[in-house]
Amino acid sequence: MKKEIQLVLPPNIAFNEQLLKQEIREGLGLNESDTFFVKPLRRSIDARSRNIKINLKVEVTINEPIIDESIIMNYKDVSASKHVITIIGAGPAGLYAALRCLELGIKPIIFERGKDVQSRRRDLAAIHKLHLINEESNYCFGEGGAGTYSDGKLYTRSSKRGDIEHILKTFVFHGASAEILIDAHPHIGTNKLPKIISFMRETILQHGGEIHFNSKLIDINHSGDSVKSIRITQSETNSTIEHACDNIILATGHSARDIYELLDKKNIAIEAKPFALGVRVEHAQDYVDSIQYSCNNIKEVIEKREYLPAASYSLVHQAKNYGVYSFCMCPGGIIAPCATAQNEVVTNGWSPSKRNNPYANSGIVVGLELRDFEPYKKHGALAGLQLQKEIEHQAWIMGGKTQTAPAQNLLDFTNNKVSKQLIDCSYQPGVASVQMSDVLGKQIALNLQQGFKAFNNKMRGYVTNEAIIVGVESRTSTPVRIPRDKITLQHIQLKNLYPCAEGAGYAGGIVSAAMDGVNCVNAIFQKI
Repeated sequence: MKKEIQLVLPPNIAFNEQLLKQEIREGLGLNESDTFFVKPLRRSIDARSRNIKINLKVEVTINEPIIDESIIMNYKDVSASKHVITIIGAGPAGLYAALRCLELGIKPIIFERGKDVQSRRRDLAAIHKLHLINEESNYCFGEGGAGTYSDGKLYTRSSKRGDIEHILKTFVFHGASAEILIDAHPHIGTNKLPKIISFMRETILQHGGEIHFNSKLIDINHSGDSVKSIRITQSETNSTIEHACDNIILATGHSARDIYELLDKKNIAIEAKPFALGVRVEHAQDYVDSIQYSCNNIKEVIEKREYLPAASYSLVHQAKNYGVYSFCMCPGGIIAPCATAQNEVVTNGWSPSKRNNPYANSGIVVGLELRDFEPYKKHGALAGLQLQKEIEHQAWIMGGKTQTAPAQNLLDFTNNKVSKQLIDCSYQPGVASVQMSDVLGKQIALNLQQGFKAFNNKMRGYVTNEAIIVGVESRTSTPVRIPRDKITLQHIQLKNLYPCAEGAGYAGGIVSAAMDGVNCVNAIFQKI
């Protein structure tokens, strides 16, 4: 017999297997002779009061043998397939597109401008220690894309875009914890993602797919309404190849500016798109825990954290005609340098799987609209991109023309006061005290100041000089959209070009990008 039951439990019971089973035994009135197996289905935390509760949905199998529910993926050998899909980019969209190809019997060929996950590590270290940016291999470019080294949050509201469960099970099949299947806000962790990504690569190669690293798209040759071939430059051999393609998925991520410029130059339709821009704010994790878990002192924080994860928050405020909101909140995390060129400073955040670093950081950003790009209208569809470039370049100048980031203590920022001494910060290349409004511009800074003041009313003590803002958080999404047909997912001009995921303006995170990659392959499969 199987039963699904909903439980509301204190954390010390919900996260203790023995106590949880005893609670279920007593709740269902089972005898000591009854055997049962508990399978968690869904778990979330309700921290709205001091007495924190865990909402837990479980399936209980009583007096029956347990069926092996190991995840099995049906990948086919595609080495001899007559159908081939060319994929540009090995981020979440590109990798999941390739894995979907294997399920459908199509051979994927991936071209990735950056390096594999292991080789990327050296280039990331060079950013932190030497302030050197490899423009093809960094936090944004390389195997796994930006998501590999920026947290691995798997939460999405895009349930209508595809099969979220299939995306998560694919992660588990390749080594992720099965906990991501039940947590309301699943998270893998930057320390574990690289190995999972490398397992995905092995799956693709073992089943006949191809992955070419250090291979950058530099030209698209099209005639009539289709792409005929693409040109790829391969840095390891210092050579250029012409690659014919029947169908091509363009999944290059939100930072591949050269792709937008190439499309614009080739008169392949693109359009300006709203995006958000702001800063990273960092508090002590203990502070966030004390607020979110209603603690009066550090002793209570320590007691509650014995069973509860590092606390997060989600904040939003409407400042006149602009939305100000938290973005990519990283409990127990690190602020990371995510520039893709030497003369810019860009920040992002990530957390390890245990979320056990002493700081909590979050992007706090202002939603910009097309009207804000008016001063850059001569750049056409690249107007928002030009605004983004200028602010990142200004951050580089104000930081001292290295990867040192401009920063300001939070209370000082709201009071328009340059900080005499910055507090300690997790951003390893270092920070420089500046007036952040000189980096962001007066309008964005004013909206952020209003937002922070409103957040202080929601989380008392949020605005303090024990917190710091670091700039700039500017790669929240692409400022350019590559338009496609809503049904066929083909580019509006080129019928075999499939703009995909974040780089095309159709996704906003690992899961939504992965689903978009799957959807593009499904659309091609229907056609062929």
